[in-house]
Amino acid sequence: MIVVTGAVGFIGSCLVSKLNQLNFKNLIVVDDFSCPHKNKNLEGKSYSAKVEREVFFEWLEDNYSSVSFIFHLGARTDTAEFDRTILNKLNLDYSKSMWSTCLRFDIPLVYASSAATYGLGEYGYDDNHQGLDKLTPLNAYGDSKHEFDQWVLSQETNLKFWAGLKFFNVYGPNEYHKDRMASVIQHAYKQISNSNGMKLFRSHNVDYKDGEQLRDFVYVKDVVEVLLYMMNNQKNSGIYNLGTGKARTFLDLVNATFKAMNIVPDISFVDTPIDIRDKYQYFTQANIDKLRSIGFSQEFSSLEKGIEDYVKGYLAKGKYY
Repeated sequence: MIVVTGAVGFIGSCLVSKLNQLNFKNLIVVDDFSCPHKNKNLEGKSYSAKVEREVFFEWLEDNYSSVSFIFHLGARTDTAEFDRTILNKLNLDYSKSMWSTCLRFDIPLVYASSAATYGLGEYGYDDNHQGLDKLTPLNAYGDSKHEFDQWVLSQETNLKFWAGLKFFNVYGPNEYHKDRMASVIQHAYKQISNSNGMKLFRSHNVDYKDGEQLRDFVYVKDVVEVLLYMMNNQKNSGIYNLGTGKARTFLDLVNATFKAMNIVPDISFVDTPIDIRDKYQYFTQANIDKLRSIGFSQEFSSLEKGIEDYVKGYLAKGKYY
């Protein structure tokens, strides 16, 4: 059996879908299943059992001998969450329990870290373990992910295989439930659909023109391919960046969305809100040399191709992956 935590979430549900396509049906999906809107991500998918997040470790005590791999993708992902009690419980303590249980039962583990651990990127975006302690995340969510990465590297006894993946700006189907935390592509699609136009944040940094702020946007289908690669190649444990390795501007993103919607671009700019202006990232770009060095050679979707697939195949049809 393969376990996927965060299975009704964005990335988790896409992973379940891809596993089904590859004829993996003996899946254990773990999450908080109390949100009907979010649960739509699992409709039509095959799995052996749904296990509530709060009782998962009890379930694992009874079923560990049948579990071959765990993808731990469940977390509190709201970057505006400031309640550290919640973040410590769901992101830090839960992940520590996951690691310790996998160690006890000899189960390989892939877990979700985040590019939010890099903060403003003042130390770059290199996923080497040696520079980890220098990083200063910009928010409590990033802190929780960073603290777990640090805790993992401090362990004297490691799992037989583990990987922590620092997701950059992931976009794609099954993020309908994320509301304000959804990708800029989804927000652009909604705004363009309603007004035929799109407003972007104005630049408040003299080194960047309006709309030319840069991010490493990675399509969720490519993220899933990396997750599967880790499961199928259980060696070279460590923390890895998961982005395309190529930063693109918000203007590129919005123009590609207009094109996919067959609408003439109409872009305007508004001031970045004061409360986030001093923590606004003007550039992120994953160094993926380490991922390439362990044999992952598949090319990532271009921003244009990813957006075209997302908009035409999912957003325009209200479809799920």
